[in-house]
Amino acid sequence: MFKKINLGPLFFVGPHIILFIVFILIPTIYGIYASFTRWNLVGDPVWVGLDNYRTILFNEDSTFYHQFYNGMKNTFIFVFASVPLMIIIPLLIAVSLEHKDVKFKNLFQTLLYIPGLISISAAALIWSLIFNKQLGVVSNVFGSDPVWAATQPYAWITILTITIWAGIGGNMIIYRASINGVSPDLYESAEIDGAGPVRKFFSITLPSIRFPLIFTLVMTTAGAFNVFAQPLMMTNGGPTQSTTVLMMYIRDLAFSHGESIAGVASAMAVLLGLVILVISAIQYYLMNRNAV
Repeated sequence: MFKKINLGPLFFVGPHIILFIVFILIPTIYGIYASFTRWNLVGDPVWVGLDNYRTILFNEDSTFYHQFYNGMKNTFIFVFASVPLMIIIPLLIAVSLEHKDVKFKNLFQTLLYIPGLISISAAALIWSLIFNKQLGVVSNVFGSDPVWAATQPYAWITILTITIWAGIGGNMIIYRASINGVSPDLYESAEIDGAGPVRKFFSITLPSIRFPLIFTLVMTTAGAFNVFAQPLMMTNGGPTQSTTVLMMYIRDLAFSHGESIAGVASAMAVLLGLVILVISAIQYYLMNRNAV
């Protein structure tokens, strides 16, 4: 007798597996392979071993060396500036909305989440007009003198502004859902013991939403390392390439108007992926260890 096979789960999981293999696994494997080759996206890749990595990491006379380290430096600046704000601000908003005296909670949540649904290109256009020297609200209403997109640190401020405006809604919803799952009995017991709002936040709320915090921290960090549209649309990488992040260099090398240098671009992408993997693992380890 043949054992009856239940194909039901396969119909649910199968499409996801197929999409994952076609659009993520195969491109990732081929991208890693391409990083060991000299390739212009037209001819056949030529195997060069570790030459691309040696050029990027150690050859100070190479343009690719300076592009990689400048791009990585600017990417780290964006990560260190944006990730804490993208974690702390949504968390404080979520806690505030859970206060019993706050009305229209769902309305505020909706208004804060809507920016995340807007195309980053359209959002960048709107914010570019807001910070525009001649037409912008910042200059005409508040009397700001600098050309924001062409002056530091104002260029970074414009990038961080649009990033936080568009990104806090998603994390806020995750935090609100997690806080709603905390037992009210814990807060009532804390009130009986004389705990104030700050003590309840650090002693009850934070430990209770530990795993959502780890998830949002890791995902927000990974997304910040892959930043591309904001510096491209808001400042075009300037002034003097001070906001040109690594993803912009990778795009230019692989798909610029001249001959493509896809092998070097792939090597930069692989190195960026390794950095994201290592930092995500460290974050997960530290947050789990501190929570024990």
